[in-house]
Amino acid sequence: CGEPHSPPPAHMVAAGAAALNAGRTRYAPPAGIPALREAIAAAMCHRGLDATADDVVVTPGAKPILLYAALTLFATGDEVLVPSPHFPIFDSVARFAGGRPVYYRVDPSRPSGIDLDEIAAKIGPRTRVLMLNTPHNPTGTVLGADALAGLAELVLRHGLTVISDEIYSQHQYDEPHRTIAALPGMAERTVVVDGFSKTFAMTGWRLGYGVMPAPIAERVTRLVINSCSCTATFVQDAGLAALTGPMEPVLAMRRALRERRDVLVRGLNAIPGIRCAMPRGAFFAYPNVAELLAHSSIAARDLAGQLLARHGLACLPGTAFGAGGEGHLRLSYAAPVEQLTTALDRLAACARALGAGQGGTKPLP
Repeated sequence: CGEPHSPPPAHMVAAGAAALNAGRTRYAPPAGIPALREAIAAAMCHRGLDATADDVVVTPGAKPILLYAALTLFATGDEVLVPSPHFPIFDSVARFAGGRPVYYRVDPSRPSGIDLDEIAAKIGPRTRVLMLNTPHNPTGTVLGADALAGLAELVLRHGLTVISDEIYSQHQYDEPHRTIAALPGMAERTVVVDGFSKTFAMTGWRLGYGVMPAPIAERVTRLVINSCSCTATFVQDAGLAALTGPMEPVLAMRRALRERRDVLVRGLNAIPGIRCAMPRGAFFAYPNVAELLAHSSIAARDLAGQLLARHGLACLPGTAFGAGGEGHLRLSYAAPVEQLTTALDRLAACARALGAGQGGTKPLP
């Protein structure tokens, strides 16, 4: 599941409760309360993006920004470059807005995560938008400086706009998060999508935001006015406290997730028929189970069903994230180590039942 196991920071919960008690329950400005928008803009400056409050729109969760950006940026018949595998909402909002998804591969076994030549070959006269997700759900892939620079060059050369989903920006383990919007010429061509659900474990609070050129922000704000009106004021107050308060809860969550990641990936690579690249961000492992599937001539969806029905282990087949996910499973490691160990035991039991060979398989790099 895409939900942190940690509780929300205590000071954030206290701020939300205080706002409720103070009567902060009336309508808010459609684009968000000024103090929160200013704090978000300041946080983006730490990523290298020179943003102001006029570039920020706050919404009830990050998904509305994905939808509003799609409705704003392309028309019926326009082509949209979508990662494969992908968070299912990418494909959904692209089609809802009349676009035609064109898929490019995200491969966690590649050092760069993507093939720039493949993406370049898929850009045509109707291509309007490039969708990015880094760190990536479901693979945990992080696009490094070279990959982002190469993508920016393609975007500028072809006059595209980017929708960059960075909701896992604070769950990156080996290097600081980079946004494509901070590269030269890209701030004017990028909608950054982020929020509080993953960073501050605020999934049920529904608080997200987009950072984008002010003219696009104006159009997105009109969509907010005509749909949800605004985001709850007391929730925004809680988000402001989270963003401007102590960050130790976030750092502690990241340390715990890194430990859990290492336990899960090490265990996965010890199971015959399974290989798993080390995810560099988010909190998902994306094991390759093609060899295991070959032993039983079943698809990833059937394997996920067997794991649940016969072994009490819930996971998602890679195909839940598009056809490009065949041969994979997605497992969340946002759970205590004891639960991950139990999950590994049950997955190993399933592998034995399916007739996988003895001994571990070679890990992916």
